[in-house]
Amino acid sequence: MSIYIAFEEFYNKVKASLADGTFAKLTMAKTIGNTDLMNIYVRPIVEEEVLKLELKYKFQQEEVVEIHTIDAARDKLVTYINNPFLSAILFTTEFDLTYKLNKKRAVSITEKVNTFGNASEVLLDYLNQ
Repeated sequence: MSIYIAFEEFYNKVKASLADGTFAKLTMAKTIGNTDLMNIYVRPIVEEEVLKLELKYKFQQEEVVEIHTIDAARDKLVTYINNPFLSAILFTTEFDLTYKLNKKRAVSITEKVNTFGNASEVLLDYLNQ
């Protein structure tokens, strides 16, 4: 399976967790080599009464924040798969879902017990409006 098709499947779970109010956060990590960009942290944000995603890029010397629609965030994040990130982790209140590329660039998506007991407050407030 293509790494991009697999990421689309992974991101569908992200969208589902946003829709059902279980999303806690999303992190892209595990870079290839020593890169300036170390992590991307994704959190929901409400802008002009629309649910969007805040992408916080953690560089070695600074942080940069961008706000995107949910679909635009996917398009932005997928460009970082395999360059420089080998993994993305979706944290929900029901499970943690890990998208991982190994050294041969084979994709695995694994589900584990949830780390977070509470969903994003911003998301819950938005859904309860």
